[in-house]
Amino acid sequence: MGRSHGSGDMTQGVIWRQLLSFFFPILLGTLFQQLYNTADAIVVGRFVGKEALASVGGSTAQIYNLLIGFFVGLSSGASVIISQFFGANDERGVHRALHTAMALSVAAGLVMTALGLIFAPGLLRLMNTPEDILEHSTDYLRIVFLAMVPAMIYNVGSGVLRALGDSRRPLMFLIASCLSNVALDIVFVIVFGMGVSGVAIATSLAQCLSAVLVLATLAGGHAGAKLVWREIRFDGRILRDTLRIGLPSGLQSVLYTVSNMIITSTINGFGTSTVAAWVSLGKVDGMFWMINNAFGIAIMTFVGQNYGARQYERIRKGLVTCAGMSTLAALAFSAFFFALHRQLFGLFTNDPEVLAIAAVMMGAITPWYFLFVPVEMISGALRGMGNTLIPTAITAIGVCLFRVMWMYVVVPGWHTVYAISISYPITWAITAAAFIVYYRFERKKLVVRAA
Repeated sequence: MGRSHGSGDMTQGVIWRQLLSFFFPILLGTLFQQLYNTADAIVVGRFVGKEALASVGGSTAQIYNLLIGFFVGLSSGASVIISQFFGANDERGVHRALHTAMALSVAAGLVMTALGLIFAPGLLRLMNTPEDILEHSTDYLRIVFLAMVPAMIYNVGSGVLRALGDSRRPLMFLIASCLSNVALDIVFVIVFGMGVSGVAIATSLAQCLSAVLVLATLAGGHAGAKLVWREIRFDGRILRDTLRIGLPSGLQSVLYTVSNMIITSTINGFGTSTVAAWVSLGKVDGMFWMINNAFGIAIMTFVGQNYGARQYERIRKGLVTCAGMSTLAALAFSAFFFALHRQLFGLFTNDPEVLAIAAVMMGAITPWYFLFVPVEMISGALRGMGNTLIPTAITAIGVCLFRVMWMYVVVPGWHTVYAISISYPITWAITAAAFIVYYRFERKKLVVRAA
């Protein structure tokens, strides 16, 4: 493919520098993605009320994540395949995988729109969404699900660019999209008084902008990485490999979301103030997950390219380096959150009851972020090698199943917000231990291959 050092090739060079140079644009991109969502919450929370704040988070966020998480996870198989083809210098393979990925993004977006419009209202009721926010939540979901095709095009297209080692242009697209979303929020909600519907319209239009930018970039690419409109179609073999790798990731996302939906349903039973507190915590808490996720994408891409190039010892060194940096980031964010939690929660609401509940939730979760680092790092590395089935099974049992069991076994007898919140670090610890044990066996296989 005629790659040169610095063109996205992660199979050579200083490992920590490459990981950080790839990580920071992803981090900034996910920061703007978080701002993208947080802007909606700030605008409606401050200018409409806590009912509107609860309407754009809580149940609506879980239902949205249920569908988009599955299909983004499904299509992530294409990113793994492309990174491996790129590492192996297989231009034809990159070309076929790129066009299959874009065909999948359009098909998945259409399916998501249909599923969202049909099932979202019923799911809101199933999750015990409070009656005073049910109508606004329904309106919000119906509008954002109409923009699922551009949302999928952006997510898949950005994944393709990152697989090729380009994490900077997806950042630029997110910045443009985020700024347009904030501006449109202000216009539709504050100027025109459109409330929750205005926020949803602003989000949908911003998604369209990001999709256009991704498509234009891919169409202007070079060699195997150039998108040719008339060649967007499914390649049977690539699609099978994409589904083989991506389906477990999609199912894992669903299991995560289902467990969170059960938790959200329990939270809904405490009333609107608790729902608003949960939404506020989620927005601030999301800043840690964007850091963690950025490291996860970095290690998955790094491992994918080096696995394709058969540089197995470099994979081991990269995982150790990335895990160390991610652990330091988790500890630093925990300290930051504790020091400024009052100011951070105050961005969303001035309601004293909501702020008090959010502080209780934070105290149970925030000190333990570092426990999740092994889960993200090891699962990301395994996915980069095309191994997604076992990581999905470990996560399904360690995080999802145990968390659901906690909701049904422990919480009824310990019916407090703290009891719900503490389930997170407990399940992180269980899952991290399982991943560490499993990786010890997988590492032996890499040593044999490298010999």
